[in-house]
Amino acid sequence: MASKGISPEGNSSDSSGHLESPLEQSLLKLHEEAIFTTAMALVSADSRIAELLSELHQLIKQTQEERSRSEHNLINIQKTHERMQTENKISPYFRTKLRSLYTTAKADAEAECNILRRALDKIAEIKSLLEERRIAAKIAGLYNDSEPPRKTMRRGVLMTLLQQSAMTLPLWIGKPGDKPPPLCGAIPASGDYVAKPGDKVAARVKAVDGDEQWILAEVVSYSHATNKYEVDDIDEEGKERHTLSRRRIIPLPQWKANPETDPEALFQKDQLVLALYPQTTCFYRALIHTPPQRPQDDYSVLFEDTSYADGYSPPLNVAQRYVVACKEPKKK
Repeated sequence: MASKGISPEGNSSDSSGHLESPLEQSLLKLHEEAIFTTAMALVSADSRIAELLSELHQLIKQTQEERSRSEHNLINIQKTHERMQTENKISPYFRTKLRSLYTTAKADAEAECNILRRALDKIAEIKSLLEERRIAAKIAGLYNDSEPPRKTMRRGVLMTLLQQSAMTLPLWIGKPGDKPPPLCGAIPASGDYVAKPGDKVAARVKAVDGDEQWILAEVVSYSHATNKYEVDDIDEEGKERHTLSRRRIIPLPQWKANPETDPEALFQKDQLVLALYPQTTCFYRALIHTPPQRPQDDYSVLFEDTSYADGYSPPLNVAQRYVVACKEPKKK
């Protein structure tokens, strides 16, 4: 068996006898170092995720304990109200007792709320680490069985992943007096916002026939020197990388808006938007037919469609995740 050695010219040769130039050797070494660094980063991320999951488990237990502890007080409130109804009067005794019970109940609710917020922070950090891990593995060409290389993605799997992404988009839950931040529901990104690698965006690209269309894409990188993004078409059939200016990129929402507490952060009826057409990876112009009424609800939208007499399709549901502002004028 031929072994790797040094040629008379000083070049390294592999087992097949192929001579590697100094440049090839340097590139190979850099590639090996990159894989090693990425592998170590993945191990570190896995370790941190395990720690966070353990902390999350403890917070869930604390929530249950807090809820059980406060239940006794809530029962006392209910019984006190029943006694007041039976006696048909509100005596100073009942008034004082209820004030004390409600004060305790308010403190219990705030304590439980704080624990839940901490748990949500842990979940957000876990999701961020998983995304960073996926991007690092993608760059280095490392994949595991649950995350196959991009070229093996089937369309049905892609559609399922897009649905899961929409369902697991976190709901914005602010403290009293807080306003929803940029990229919550219909609130656009700030003017200086730069999407991170791995972020999903609506990207305006030229189609094969020369027409322009808005597609669902994933950010690869952003150049501050040129103010341009590199994005990958999320659709495997497209399998293209595009270099686009900022004006051709619209970041997708990072939080769902709660219609019950922040209705101003939602698109309103008859507002023109770009919405992801169901079972596709393309955005089309549409009018809001009905905004979400509950946190888990989708938008009901009317897509522009000349095949219908009034120029619009029947109402179709689209998740908050895939509805963004359309800056183009409404068609007459």
